[in-house]
Amino acid sequence: MTMTQRDRDLGTAYAMKPAHTRTELTSVARGTPMGELLRRYWHPVGLVSDATDTPKKVRALGEDLVLFRDKHGRAGLLHARCCHRGTTLYYGKVEEDGIRCCYHGWKFDAEGHCLEQPCEPDGGQFKDKVRQPWYPVEERYGLIFAYMGPAEKRPVLPAYECLENMDDGEFVEADDSSIGGGGPAIIPCNWLQHFENVVDPYHVPVLHGSFSGPQFTNMMASMPEVKFDKTPRGIAVRSIRKQDDGKVFYRVTEAALPTLRVVPNPRVAQFARVESIGWTLPIDDTSFRIYVAGRVKTSGDIGRMRSKFNGKFWWDMTEAEHQQFPGDYEAQVGQGRQTIHSEEHFGQSDRGILMIRRMLSEQLEAMEADRDPIGVSFDTSAAPVEFEAGNYIREG
Repeated sequence: MTMTQRDRDLGTAYAMKPAHTRTELTSVARGTPMGELLRRYWHPVGLVSDATDTPKKVRALGEDLVLFRDKHGRAGLLHARCCHRGTTLYYGKVEEDGIRCCYHGWKFDAEGHCLEQPCEPDGGQFKDKVRQPWYPVEERYGLIFAYMGPAEKRPVLPAYECLENMDDGEFVEADDSSIGGGGPAIIPCNWLQHFENVVDPYHVPVLHGSFSGPQFTNMMASMPEVKFDKTPRGIAVRSIRKQDDGKVFYRVTEAALPTLRVVPNPRVAQFARVESIGWTLPIDDTSFRIYVAGRVKTSGDIGRMRSKFNGKFWWDMTEAEHQQFPGDYEAQVGQGRQTIHSEEHFGQSDRGILMIRRMLSEQLEAMEADRDPIGVSFDTSAAPVEFEAGNYIREG
């Protein structure tokens, strides 16, 4: 028997096949399949308070941008690289009607129109012939949303019932610190590794329960009975946990296109409809950030949803504690900057993952056939989108 045959018989790692990642699902650059699909939707790129008269760097879907607000209150999102000689507008100066490049003074308004070319004769005789690349933005729920796709396919920015209809004393609060990501604000792995986690309820009693201690509540610690269903927007996960008093804890989580995590409070502070929505913004192929908007009664309530491990926040833990008490960050970043799909082995509990990948593939096929992907609407009078997500108690 040769050494190669013996290694194969023993199942050593040497016999592994070449690695493969499904980049058609993970890559977000312009021109890639998923990059084009994601560009058919609106994405949050900052808090409303991020747009000021000081330019702010933004990186979204692999593009470097600059966000600002002119003195008339209009928010602008321009490509960072000036269309004149290519320096960054991050060092530009915001003026009454636009932003002026530091290099040669070309000034652009919030929609990229060139207003002035001070080094050119007569203030710039060809300024109407150049335009700084820009993206339309809208402000809602304390967030600034950008549409980065083809102009003729621009949909309506959706409204969501859970953020439109307030209970007594509630208001909407926004957060950009990646609540739900289990770690820092910018998470160094592919966005899909987090998005798929939304439809994986089985990791909760293991990672967040028996392995690292009950990070949420004892109600979440038991293994659920789960049903996965397609919705008009994505995938719904319906989990049932029978309680000692004979009642049933019924929990619904949804993953919705483009990157929405519609996850009710895992601490089960109340039995009601979902309190918040998170948008998993792909910064590029190997990092993402989560923006959250939710109904609160006290400022800072969203931040108080953040998990603690062994009584500490993620950033206060030592490396030994991260290893002893891993959470979502460790599990997802631990898959690598982009996971290797060819080395996965699925079980029955992975049905949600398979469904979400199939759903994304179907939307890529729809676009190839010149159809609009799900969740896209051009109806300006459409009612707010309603989610089933929430924590509920039912009679057994």
